[in-house]
Amino acid sequence: MKVLIMSDIHGNRAALQAVLDNTKKETNIQACILLGDMIDYGMHSNEVINMVKGLPYPILCNIWGNHENAISTNRYARFSSDRGRECAKYTRSVLTEDSWNYILKTMTCRGSAEFTCGSKRCLAVHGSLEDQYWNSIKPDQELSGYQNYDYVFSGHSHLPHLFEKYYQTEDRRRRNKRKVIFINPGSVGQPRNLNPMAQYAILDMETERVAFEKVKYNIEEEQRAYHRQVDDFYRERLEVGV
Repeated sequence: MKVLIMSDIHGNRAALQAVLDNTKKETNIQACILLGDMIDYGMHSNEVINMVKGLPYPILCNIWGNHENAISTNRYARFSSDRGRECAKYTRSVLTEDSWNYILKTMTCRGSAEFTCGSKRCLAVHGSLEDQYWNSIKPDQELSGYQNYDYVFSGHSHLPHLFEKYYQTEDRRRRNKRKVIFINPGSVGQPRNLNPMAQYAILDMETERVAFEKVKYNIEEEQRAYHRQVDDFYRERLEVGV
């Protein structure tokens, strides 16, 4: 069983379409994990929601990111810049009734969710257990509190990662070790690893193989949708992946 993992689409229709087109060549994708920030920064939040509604496989989890949370609650104090606050307010002003219904009634209205995939116990968190919306999981952290899961999926940083952490447990057969696999697929629509391509991951649950995918998309097409109501920073950063 393969699972498509996507995070931080950020209203980028062209990037999401490129990902969906690219996944058509994959076999055995049977489910999808969505890690939040589907909306904002990009000009196509409504269109992205409609595309996600049409995904051809079940969604195992679909959590809010900090942008869904801030825009839904109309609270923007934790954004780091005025341009971020103004962009979020603009996105709130253009969301359709259908989009609001999806955000409030279909998505999980919190930044984390537990679920099982086969026999594996999984945690999806947009940020981290310390702050599910605004802090990121990083490989060099202590990461206490995750030891009871098999997989931890996270987003928010827009930086892909894959690492394993081994916790002490009472299991002589496994030499008192418990393995937890941490996966961040990177960002579909606003990557920040100096690579402007749309980024996502595919997990093979049987082999534990994780494929990090990067696919080109029509950046200029997406940039043409921007206008003066949103700071040019969000349009220009797409070219570089910052």
